[in-house]
Amino acid sequence: MNRTMLNGDLRLSDVNKEVTLVGWVSKRRNLGSLVFIDLRDYSGIVQLVFDETMEEKVRDVRNEFVLEVKGIVHERKDKNNKIKTGEIEVKCFEVKIINKAKTTPLLIQDDTDALEDTRLKYRYLDLRRDVLQQNIRLRHKVCMVVRNYLSEQGFVEIETPILCKSTPEGARDYLVPSRIFKGNFYALPQSPQIYKQLCMVGGFDRYFQIARCFRDEDLRADRQPEFTQIDIEMSFVEENDVWSMVESLMFKVFKEIKNVDLDSFVRIPYVECMRRFGSDKPDLRFGMELNEISDIFSNTEFTVFKNILEKNGKINCIVVKNSADKFSRKDLDKLQEFVKIYNAKALSYLKMENEILTGSIAKVISDNEKEQLINKLQLENNDLVLIVADEGYISNISLGALRNKLGHELNLIDKNKYAFLWVTDFPMFEYSKEEDRYVAAHHPFTSVKPEDVDRLFSDPANVYSRAYDLVLNGYELLSGSIRIHDQQMQAKVFEAIGLSMEEAKAKFGFFLEAFSYGTPPHGGVGIGLERLIMILCDTDNIRDVVAFPKTASASDLMSEAPNKVDEKQLNELGIKLKD
Repeated sequence: MNRTMLNGDLRLSDVNKEVTLVGWVSKRRNLGSLVFIDLRDYSGIVQLVFDETMEEKVRDVRNEFVLEVKGIVHERKDKNNKIKTGEIEVKCFEVKIINKAKTTPLLIQDDTDALEDTRLKYRYLDLRRDVLQQNIRLRHKVCMVVRNYLSEQGFVEIETPILCKSTPEGARDYLVPSRIFKGNFYALPQSPQIYKQLCMVGGFDRYFQIARCFRDEDLRADRQPEFTQIDIEMSFVEENDVWSMVESLMFKVFKEIKNVDLDSFVRIPYVECMRRFGSDKPDLRFGMELNEISDIFSNTEFTVFKNILEKNGKINCIVVKNSADKFSRKDLDKLQEFVKIYNAKALSYLKMENEILTGSIAKVISDNEKEQLINKLQLENNDLVLIVADEGYISNISLGALRNKLGHELNLIDKNKYAFLWVTDFPMFEYSKEEDRYVAAHHPFTSVKPEDVDRLFSDPANVYSRAYDLVLNGYELLSGSIRIHDQQMQAKVFEAIGLSMEEAKAKFGFFLEAFSYGTPPHGGVGIGLERLIMILCDTDNIRDVVAFPKTASASDLMSEAPNKVDEKQLNELGIKLKD
């Protein structure tokens, strides 16, 4: 090909220039003796003009044909300010049909009406749409900024194994059978966690990797079974060192990609975060924080609230300012059903109307309680109070989810703002009803806060860790921690989660052995690349920023994976399928 310019780069300054262009036919229009064709490549679209001497040569040309054309750039009479090349057109004197195309099963345009399943089945066509082209190219730019910046800061990019040992202390592993060692399996890495810590043992001091990770778990809008994280580990650091490095990286990314100067990062401990927002990944772009009002009802005669408090429950509320008139009884019933998704038994409400509280519980609470609510919540006319009385955790998370829902529905969120939040001091353990034991909330190599070490066995529910998350606009962007580097402390943590040293050695033997040869203090993070790109691209669908994504059921509609394999392959692996 002898392409001389990209289609989207042509401007008025190129008038009278002879050019050779290539690309796909985006649109064709016949206007009497003239034929107009919009030719698209990754840089944009340019209008081609074919007069009566050329009409015969493009008579059969249709959308998505691949063309090579030669022509002269002219200024357009009827300019189009909706495209970059709208001031010019190319009058063609030569055309070559490089390849023909069938009628496509979806429109190759940003506002395509194709179902997502159709788009995924024909992903190679979907990728021609400009919006996906821009998303994937932005992803590339972010990766380049990250690589360059971390390299400048002394980090070394190290690839870690994809075929590794299964360590079932987290999400479900994807397993790979071994042909040579029949009956044995590799696992695909859920993250490079163990290997990056071994890089610290190996003395590399500063490691990073844009790493592929695999987790066999239920999917959602911001999760895929295979994903990418910007994986970082540092030796001889405390939390502030890690946070400062990540913040400087984010400042660099957002300046380079969006030309945005970020505000300072907020830091809030986990317990305070749950109390104020009912979530460990709150969106800080709007207010409407939770208010605990249990004290107001400490002597209440309202049976429902009284019973909740006697069982050590909580009464929390959010105040929706100046919005009571926006919610009919039907609307409030829908909110009632919403909080039940989070196991809340009920949602009570009060409206401030003409200086008086009305609503679902207005007749069963006392005048004194109403007065205290008005004063504590600083209620004004047309304010709506939404209340959940339940177990403490349920009260918090149900109202937290409701807060987030209303923030979006009432347009309370500044879409041009990027609000970063460090959530710190996470619980060390969480209780698994399924396993009837405490398990590591983050992973079992996370350091315990020094002041909580004495409670490891006596009060595990109130032991906190040196784990932290970075939240951006309501998304968990990264998770990380300061790691355990002391063997005795590691043994105690294993014991606290019911894992004997024999079991620990069976699962993590090589890892624990490495730690007996002098391990530096270290810590790090794993930044979710796709979630970062989602936010930068202003989409809430992770599949919009992945070239070849899976469906919500983890299948690839394009390649039809997963698929069956023949008997010969199974025999080689020593595997027999159950009926």
